[in-house]
Amino acid sequence: MEQNELYPVFLKVSTLHLLIVGGGQVGLEKLTFLLKSSPGARVTVVSKAFIPEVRELARGHQVTLIEDAYQKSYLEDKQIVIAATDDLSVNIEVHRDCKRANILVNLADNPTYCDFYMGGIVTKGNVKIAISTNGKSPTAAKRLRQFFEEILPENINELVENLNAYRKTIKGDFEDKVQKMNELTKEMIKVGKKH
Repeated sequence: MEQNELYPVFLKVSTLHLLIVGGGQVGLEKLTFLLKSSPGARVTVVSKAFIPEVRELARGHQVTLIEDAYQKSYLEDKQIVIAATDDLSVNIEVHRDCKRANILVNLADNPTYCDFYMGGIVTKGNVKIAISTNGKSPTAAKRLRQFFEEILPENINELVENLNAYRKTIKGDFEDKVQKMNELTKEMIKVGKKH
């Protein structure tokens, strides 16, 4: 059986500077996804034209819109780039420039040219679950996201906050703390299985 070898990482995108190339429907989808998960993300969007929804979404966020054709100079000071134009040759140019500059890049709907995928994300307060199908089925990732959004209780964030407060009271070395937290959370799983 094929195995997903992606390594999940949660990025603090508010400390990074992202570039999206493309201000159409696909650019809107990527920007929406990004800002839903990380409203404080710093994003620059470069496009020859923007659909009204992109302009509307950019308001109230740290999003800079630049109406221009893609140029390599727009990669300066960027750590992550998403190429989302409707012109494959432009997207491949963005990919080539990013690889030369050691910048992580994603070509929308083109897994071959992606250093990372933007999977399904479920957020409940401090709890965040990322879902990947290794780029094989965004629809399956969407359905899994909907499933987890339904089954995770709204008060899960309160549980996490309480566990964090308890963890701070535990005395002993690292191994003692891990053992005590494992014992506590094991009991919680037993309680959850009874319901």
